[in-house]
Amino acid sequence: MCLKHLIVIAKAVVGCVIFSMMAACNGIMDGIYDQPSDRPALAQGQLYINATSWHNWYYVDFDSLAQYIEKGDTEGLMKAQTHFTAYPIPTTAAASAPAGATTGLYTYWFDVFGKGLSNNEQRGFTPTAPQPEPPSWSIAIHRNNVRTNGGAVLATRYKSLSELPAGSKEFTGATFVPDEWSQNEVWAEQSQMLQGIIGCQGIKINKVLSSWLKLEIPPMPPAFRHNSQVFLIRFPNTKVAAVQLENYMNAEGTKCWLTINYKYPY
Repeated sequence: MCLKHLIVIAKAVVGCVIFSMMAACNGIMDGIYDQPSDRPALAQGQLYINATSWHNWYYVDFDSLAQYIEKGDTEGLMKAQTHFTAYPIPTTAAASAPAGATTGLYTYWFDVFGKGLSNNEQRGFTPTAPQPEPPSWSIAIHRNNVRTNGGAVLATRYKSLSELPAGSKEFTGATFVPDEWSQNEVWAEQSQMLQGIIGCQGIKINKVLSSWLKLEIPPMPPAFRHNSQVFLIRFPNTKVAAVQLENYMNAEGTKCWLTINYKYPY
């Protein structure tokens, strides 16, 4: 067998490993690369979100959650902390788009067989409809991507909500980072994944908050890096939420099931 054929076979094998890793995040091959950790019973101040889908955003409204707490509606709160409506990412080409439109699906090649995700290039662009949103929301989650509704984020040094100072005034003067445009981080279409080609949604995300869960290539097989520090989100109404990603797997080891601790208003 010639060297060229060996290289092709090797790339195919590695591609299958990548596909398996990403499939595991969707529950197709659960727990291949990570051991599950037991999740404690859900409590007030905890979100449990199935964010395994490549195709949907899930929205959290902290004001709505706070109202359940104020009313003492425990049953309503538990449901609101665990049930989230899926808002699909538009992938169909728009019938018409204004000149210079940036809303759409960006096709990117990633150097998964070489230098990793940091080495990439755009291969195409399809204008689409804007991302649908509910009337009221605070943050939106898609797998390991997070957006805020006009907010800005600060990464703290704390590892638990209980360690935080009594109030957010202690962070007056700190630099909070707003959402930033991204066109190669929200992976939405994977039909050509084995060739390193991914369809990515062009949209603003908060890169500071999204750092709580990162997919890393290299190494091989790919790995998730979990950051458990506490983040503060300051919203346009000046209210602040404290959030922490406690876990990114469910009890069976399926990745992208997110357990999020929150305190709002903080």
